[in-house]
Amino acid sequence: MSRFALLGHPLGHSLSPVIHQAAYAALGLDHQYELRDCPDRAAVEAAVAQLEAGEFAGYNVTVPHKQLVLSLADVADPLARRSGAANVLAVRETKLHAYNTDILALLSELSDVSRGVAVILGNGGAALGAATALGELGFQKVHVSARSHVGPRETWRRADSFQHLDVSLLEWGTEAWRGFEDDVSLVLQATSAGMLGGAPGESVSDAVPWERLPANAVAYDVVYNPTETQFLRDARERGLDARGGLGMLVGQAAAALELWLDLDAPRAAMFAAARAALGQRDG
Repeated sequence: MSRFALLGHPLGHSLSPVIHQAAYAALGLDHQYELRDCPDRAAVEAAVAQLEAGEFAGYNVTVPHKQLVLSLADVADPLARRSGAANVLAVRETKLHAYNTDILALLSELSDVSRGVAVILGNGGAALGAATALGELGFQKVHVSARSHVGPRETWRRADSFQHLDVSLLEWGTEAWRGFEDDVSLVLQATSAGMLGGAPGESVSDAVPWERLPANAVAYDVVYNPTETQFLRDARERGLDARGGLGMLVGQAAAALELWLDLDAPRAAMFAAARAALGQRDG
């Protein structure tokens, strides 16, 4: 039996154990997946030491430690380096390797979106990862809308170096969209607003001029629980293609499993388990 875990703080809302245990069952593996609450750097470093000692076979990493674990790694994949964040850890030949499967999953989720102007709501780690994915997909212009850019401004300057990607920091609110809203093909909600147990999502949705967006624009919310956020409701009311974050959640988990086990992930079983758990919680 091998042990895997999710590192982060807090972890009460996570579906990762449900998804990974369903995968192990489908593959006939007697592995164990745990939640490891890591409130600070010392807790993360202790967990990494256990991974390096062979007590665990791999970690997923969530907020607020994605930047920290990248700094602890000996080797990082190109997407992790480019985004400045990692969500998967594994030991290969005594070296700690960091990966970003969040971006791999988002590439799949957004592969069919037309390459017009994209707007990202939020400027944290999830937003930077989203910008990395958009650069990989061939988007050329990305606006980043947030209530404040004071802290992350230097971080976002690095995004300008993404190949073919022009990133601009946008003031919060619908008026800041004037002049380019006709060209928007994607609005990507990359904050935790609307997540079950977190801050309400109404104010995030209120910052989007839904009535002025093209009818063929796509609205994507990284939040997966609840399955229907205010952002998605408003997008659907406008008639847009509105997509929640469950596909990204399962996609990153499947990619992580494939890195750890060198097996094809049973994605159908993983999706089914996630949907069942969300249905129970929504009900």
